[in-house]
Amino acid sequence: MSTEDKYDFGMIGLGTMGRNLLLNMADHGVAGAGFDKDASKGVQLEKEGAPHKVKGFSDVKQFTESLKSPKAIMMLVPAGKIVDEVIEELLPLLDKGDILIDGGNSHFTDTNRRVDYLESKGLHFFGMGVSGGEEGARKGPSMMPGGDKDAYNVMKPILEAIAAKVDGAPCVTYIGPGASGHFVKMVHNGIEYGLMQLIAETYELLRNGLKLNNDEIHGVFEKWNNGRLQSFLIEITRDIFTYKAEGSDHLLVDDIKDEARAKGTGKWTSQGAMDLETPIPVIDSAVSMRDLSKYKSLRTKASEIYSSSEPLVADKEAFLTVLEDAFFFSMIITYAQGMHMLSKASDEYQYDLHLDEIAKIWRGGCIIRSTFLENIYNAYGKDKTLEHLLLDGDVKDLVVAALPGMRNVVSAAVTAGIAIPAYAAALSYFDNFRTKNMPSNLTQAQRDYFGAHTYALIGKEGVFHTQWMPK
Repeated sequence: MSTEDKYDFGMIGLGTMGRNLLLNMADHGVAGAGFDKDASKGVQLEKEGAPHKVKGFSDVKQFTESLKSPKAIMMLVPAGKIVDEVIEELLPLLDKGDILIDGGNSHFTDTNRRVDYLESKGLHFFGMGVSGGEEGARKGPSMMPGGDKDAYNVMKPILEAIAAKVDGAPCVTYIGPGASGHFVKMVHNGIEYGLMQLIAETYELLRNGLKLNNDEIHGVFEKWNNGRLQSFLIEITRDIFTYKAEGSDHLLVDDIKDEARAKGTGKWTSQGAMDLETPIPVIDSAVSMRDLSKYKSLRTKASEIYSSSEPLVADKEAFLTVLEDAFFFSMIITYAQGMHMLSKASDEYQYDLHLDEIAKIWRGGCIIRSTFLENIYNAYGKDKTLEHLLLDGDVKDLVVAALPGMRNVVSAAVTAGIAIPAYAAALSYFDNFRTKNMPSNLTQAQRDYFGAHTYALIGKEGVFHTQWMPK
């Protein structure tokens, strides 16, 4: 195969994301080769990619030989052991100086290990979070590449061409060294979990609290998506409340079993936050509630021995007004927790993250894109050293204005026995965050009492221990 006939870029894994990213590249003049052990996926790529220059392979050696040097290859395969297996299969077929990209949802600790390993082999490697689902991959995703900066700079023109655009700016930027790209994508997914749980709890309030029908619920989300709550997740929720399966007279959502699944990125976010000692209770609640949803038979038994929730005693229109405030408040808190985690990780792992740039590339293409990300972008843009989003003056004004509605909703839901763990976690986090003196002094006294764990004293240097009761 002559150099002219070779392909500019290679993709391993021609599932929905890999295939659509290659097609997106083809639209921008990039000749793409794809490899998948399932030959039918290569055929599908060529069919959908015509008349562009794209080619599917089911033989990995032929695939690598079809690429221009230095070779640039992205892996979009399931996280974990499969990524390592693909790397080992590729190594004999690659030359020093070739570029390898992991575009899947790999755990950042695995990416750390692979960065060192592939560097020792003379390869350029970076891990890149990709968000936006099928439509994003095809029309413009948000991408979070981190690792080998030289490799990113080689790939930068292609990545900027295929990325989503907001105000003409591409939703991709170099995140930082090491596994920073996958770490940022992990936190993105944690925020996604939190926002989805808040929307689910909102649905519960509308359905079982206010007793709204599906058309009315659709109307609420449609209205919200036309205002300050505009976001991809609110938009798709609005659409779900219009969709009927073919031949059905009712909404598909009513037929779906109430057991939420997960691929692990939310759990990783909670685990990572605990390692950093950075609280993200809204996200933690979301992970826990997905887990609880899986205990369907247990919940069914409990529902038979405990009384059900009561209707909200509230004027519907008045409650919808405060509910919008409550969702806005909780959304702000969820983003704030995620951004705080990124700030802590930047220091701990020496990522040198630019939080304004991260907010900027999240404004388009990704699952958590929303109008409010413009506020986050502005907050970190005007103060690069901002310790926490809730300390920004403009954000403070938004929080204070929405707070009465938040308290109203949480109080009403708790009184009626309607579960809103993410809403409640957002409010409790805020109330502790704004508290100069938490009751943690008592916790520390207890620790010293039973375990001699010592304590610090106000206004005194050193650590202290007390024999609280005579031996």
